[in-house]
Amino acid sequence: MFRLEQISIEQVQILKDISIETFTDTFAEANDPTHMKEYINNHYTLEQLTKELSHPHSEFYFISQDSVIAGYLKINRDTAQTEHTHINSLEIERIYIRNPFKRMGLGKKLIQKASERAHDMHLDSIWLGVWEENLQALHFYNKMGFKQSGSHSFFLGSDEQTDLILKKSLN
Repeated sequence: MFRLEQISIEQVQILKDISIETFTDTFAEANDPTHMKEYINNHYTLEQLTKELSHPHSEFYFISQDSVIAGYLKINRDTAQTEHTHINSLEIERIYIRNPFKRMGLGKKLIQKASERAHDMHLDSIWLGVWEENLQALHFYNKMGFKQSGSHSFFLGSDEQTDLILKKSLN
């Protein structure tokens, strides 16, 4: 049985640990270890995650399976969005499932949660950026109804990569 819970500031260490685990599992094999370390050291510190958890326009959720944390979701609206060109839209900034829990439908549950929150906020769409080389994620988002609407640069440390912008209309 799965469960969703909003992450509290008191859970920041758990969030840090799961963030590093899932990011590393997802990207380490295809990227330079120096760039990976640089990114993790800048984005997954207790200080940075506490700041993000405290932002009034960001929400974090853990998803658990059989009482074990299986992954997490970070959504942003308004000024918390990483790009300010998506009017009346909700950003999925991070959505990660730990390896032992993949292919159990939990990613779909997190997308549904993001869609529900966007509906609650009377927003028209949800969007996200996904690395152009992450074919598994691109296939998943396509199945979930997302369509490419652009691209932007993503810096993994000092390595400039291309993220595809995917958007899903909620109307």
